[in-house]
Amino acid sequence: MKWVERLNQSIVYIEEHLTGEIDYERLGQIACCSAYHYQRMFTYMAGVTLAEYIRRRKMSLAAVDLRGKKEKIIDIAEKYGYSSPTAFNRAFQSVHGIAPSAVKNDGVSVKSFPPLTFTIAVKGVEELNYRIETKDAFRIIGVSAPLHKEVEQNFTVVPQMWQGAAMNGTIQKLAGMMDAPPMGLLGVSACNDDEQWKYFIAVSSTKSSSEFEEYTVPASTWAIFPGSGINRSIQQLEQRIITEWLPASGYEYANAPDIEVYLNPDPQNAQYEVWIPVRKKQS
Repeated sequence: MKWVERLNQSIVYIEEHLTGEIDYERLGQIACCSAYHYQRMFTYMAGVTLAEYIRRRKMSLAAVDLRGKKEKIIDIAEKYGYSSPTAFNRAFQSVHGIAPSAVKNDGVSVKSFPPLTFTIAVKGVEELNYRIETKDAFRIIGVSAPLHKEVEQNFTVVPQMWQGAAMNGTIQKLAGMMDAPPMGLLGVSACNDDEQWKYFIAVSSTKSSSEFEEYTVPASTWAIFPGSGINRSIQQLEQRIITEWLPASGYEYANAPDIEVYLNPDPQNAQYEVWIPVRKKQS
């Protein structure tokens, strides 16, 4: 299947650039999606973030180099892209649990993380409801925060945004300005490769407000998946979409934002929809 072949080609690219610069946008191009969507796919399919996978692969090779006892630690650190021995030492200990200098001693155990290979596993015992809808562009207003191009570094940004918006009254104000579909509180990941990545807490609205930022969600086709439960369950649904639905759907990611529509934001009984921008798979 070409979808899996592209992902495995991206792994080859990573292996070829472990001692150079790994361009996340290039990884997305290989997989026919944005750098943002590539990182999300990778995390859900591999069970580890892209940044952590790359770190493990580099440190696996670094351990082999250190075993050779010929190269200096500072030279190995530079080889794998670390500007200082301190940064290299921190990364090495996070993977192996020991300092790089200890590897040169006989009898010391280190870890090996081989390159990944993606395959299609038979899943989908539970049904996964969805619908495909094509929508015109629509305007949202809300608050935003910049996102880092390395998705791993954003894991604390979004939860903190939601907590702050709930405490300072932002969510209540936005709810009063919602007057256009989709009718719900929106979490919008606007992560086009050509723009500054941003995450919005927003609503669809025709109203104006100097207090909030405007953004236009581009026209797109969406695969829309309903869900319910505690808010944490939305990540479980997103994982199923990427690992079960997307590979065999006939669709691939399109260049538009991911959207979470909270129809009932009660954290103990949330009703929501996950909107994935899609296009027919390219031959």
